[in-house]
Amino acid sequence: MTTADAVGGTLAVRPPLAAEAASSERARAAIDEVDAAQRPEPVGGTAGRAPRWERRIVETTARRAPALGVERLSRIMNAVIEAGPETAEEAR
Repeated sequence: MTTADAVGGTLAVRPPLAAEAASSERARAAIDEVDAAQRPEPVGGTAGRAPRWERRIVETTARRAPALGVERLSRIMNAVIEAGPETAEEAR
């Protein structure tokens, strides 16, 4: 197993071995490997989304900005979330 492997749909991470982190370059490479394994592939539509988590963000934000209201904030957050995969792809 490398530093980070997807095993049965679960991310399995082990700390890097001392030899793998013997230099700052090797340590950075080990961190990058874990980061790459954690980065989900962009998916379209609602696949991979967490509706309850999104709703919690909207409700929390609405308490801080009540003039915007829950419905408007829902539309705003939906646009932000949908733009995420596209932005991530452009950054690659």
